[in-house]
Amino acid sequence: MHWFSHPQRLYSCLQVGNQLWDEYSILLSCLNGKEIWDKLEVTYEGTSQLKNSKVGILTLNYETFKMKLEEDIKVMSNRFTIIINGLKSYGKTYQNEEVVRKMLRSLPKLW
Repeated sequence: MHWFSHPQRLYSCLQVGNQLWDEYSILLSCLNGKEIWDKLEVTYEGTSQLKNSKVGILTLNYETFKMKLEEDIKVMSNRFTIIINGLKSYGKTYQNEEVVRKMLRSLPKLW
């Protein structure tokens, strides 16, 4: 059985091919490696203004983080980890001790 005998696989391959063609077409107009790098950076990471906005939102989410009433500890921990990993991806890190203290302060008094 061939991969192209499965319509979903064929469709997925065509989507990837279209995406690669679109990216190639955008980069084709670049005159040098620096221009290619700059276009790819803006395409996949956003402008510096967008990055600063994302870091600001993530920082605010970190600073105001609290466990929600309907959450269990696992869901809370996952939500907190997403915020921490998002900040790390933009180069903003916190010491482990600070992260642990923040997590403990975020728990309701019942804990």
